[in-house]
Amino acid sequence: MELRTLEYFLMVAKEQNITHAAKQLHIAQPSLSRALMQLEEEMGQQLFIRGKRKVTLTQAGMLFKRRAEEIMSLVDKTQNEMWQNTLDINGEIYIGTGEFFATDIFLPQVISSFSAKYPQVTYNIYTGNADSIKERIDHGMIDMGLLLEPVDIEKYDFIHLPYEEAWGLITSKDNPLSSKEYVTSHDLIDIPLTWPERLAIQSELSSWFHNDYHKLNFMASGNAMTNMIPLIKANICSGINNEGAFVNHSMEHICFIPLYPKLTTSTVLVWKKNQILSPLMQEFIKEIYHVLKL
Repeated sequence: MELRTLEYFLMVAKEQNITHAAKQLHIAQPSLSRALMQLEEEMGQQLFIRGKRKVTLTQAGMLFKRRAEEIMSLVDKTQNEMWQNTLDINGEIYIGTGEFFATDIFLPQVISSFSAKYPQVTYNIYTGNADSIKERIDHGMIDMGLLLEPVDIEKYDFIHLPYEEAWGLITSKDNPLSSKEYVTSHDLIDIPLTWPERLAIQSELSSWFHNDYHKLNFMASGNAMTNMIPLIKANICSGINNEGAFVNHSMEHICFIPLYPKLTTSTVLVWKKNQILSPLMQEFIKEIYHVLKL
């Protein structure tokens, strides 16, 4: 399988039309159709459902699309790193992060400081939970990630960041609980709730709720608070989450109420252990230590 074939496949998946894709790729339509059929033969799977005016992906095609995107992203990143080895410090840094205070405080500080020294460097920032960020680090798709603890970091080099995340209830200002100074586990019994989908976080919260945990009504979970905010604004439910996930959103219709007893977690910056770092990454990590005064 050639990288060019992956490029053809992704363009057809994007355009959903072989004629349009062929024009975008500047190749003849019969050549593109033949390349797609050869790809399906090689994979032993039908990747497209061909209609009169539109082609759509099969289930196998959707899986192949995700893998093809990962491969092409890794190719681009590898080319950038090879380019960085032959020139001055420039290129692109890939960072994964969640919704928490470290994103608002730490990232702007270090990027501002580093950009002043190396203005040619650009940044690609991916938002996800700790599990998806670690997976992308493991596959070489991002360089480093900001993770919310608890999280297994045994196979990474890491820096614990000096920021604590308070946990609480994010709720509509129309909710009767919005007037409270804090909420206890007992306050949340039978109230429709959302919470993060990460099992490690759920386990931590379950311990905090103690005997009241089995009386709670979790109607939804998600990998980002952004997806839950519309439900909360509509007063359909309230969300258990860290305060940093709240401050990134408009506070006009929602509010954050801390849990009592207080529950906090910390954040950690990780990158792959035992790897040869590019000159760009070496300098960026040095800058991180400088900004944090470590």
